[in-house]
Amino acid sequence: MKSAASEHLRMNSDEREESEGKRPRYRAVFISDLHLGTPGCQAEALLDFLRASSSERLYLVGDIIDGWQLRRRWYWPQQHNDVVQKLLRRARKGSRVIFVPGNHDEFARQFLDHQFGGIEVMEDAVHVTATGKSLWVTHGDYFDGVIQYAKWLAYVGDTLYEWTLKLNRHLNHWRAKLGLPYWSLSAYLKLKVKKAVNFISDFEVAVAREAKKRGHHGVVCGHIHHAEMREIDGVLYCNDGDWVESMTALVEHHDGRLEIVHWGPVLAGQIADAREGKKRGAAAGPRAEAPVVEESGEDKLPVMVSRS
Repeated sequence: MKSAASEHLRMNSDEREESEGKRPRYRAVFISDLHLGTPGCQAEALLDFLRASSSERLYLVGDIIDGWQLRRRWYWPQQHNDVVQKLLRRARKGSRVIFVPGNHDEFARQFLDHQFGGIEVMEDAVHVTATGKSLWVTHGDYFDGVIQYAKWLAYVGDTLYEWTLKLNRHLNHWRAKLGLPYWSLSAYLKLKVKKAVNFISDFEVAVAREAKKRGHHGVVCGHIHHAEMREIDGVLYCNDGDWVESMTALVEHHDGRLEIVHWGPVLAGQIADAREGKKRGAAAGPRAEAPVVEESGEDKLPVMVSRS
């Protein structure tokens, strides 16, 4: 069966923009951990996702701009400007855009309850689904003991993570030349290192417990760069992932269904191929047709995975 993402690929950029004037594709979209201002940010894939995924509400669930990295070294290419402009345009065109700052963009917490270009800045938010479920929206860094009690260690860890991502980019550059698929070193380490796995599990439980304590049906968070949707002690735990490696988002359909969308390396590669084919087609004559992306199993990095 063809995924909704394959339909996105069949629309050119102008057609996608026009579609946003019609009924939004989703009732709500949740994204976090974009880390604009770092080389690791997958800005091109993010822009493509935003063009194809109009919504009534857009929640920016923290670590949108990486203030930590920008203080160390300035990095801000045009594509990162394009992402910011796209978010501002989304608010200007009538979507409600809510920004819940995280630890990497904690500077924005001094502007809580203010608006910038129509984007609302909030410490946390509550989203009510079409089926009446109350979801608490928070970045999640308040449940990270390292961030709260040993921030210096968090800075060290952030630097090591940047090195890992840099190594990962070089590694996948050569894997691509050899015809091998994308492989995430840091994701592999997270799954294999026992302490990292335990940290993720402890984090998920702590966030879910707090949501339950506050009287909500579920929680949407980010922070740990690990997209997930599962029930914990009667609470729906949702993590929308990141736009550094996994390129994932949480979406709510108009009937209230929640889904994790993987706009990952498979689709990013298809987009690049489509653009390259379009260039070749323009030079050779007829336009090259955009590729069709099929749904695949989790072990093959699915484009779209339904969870609820």
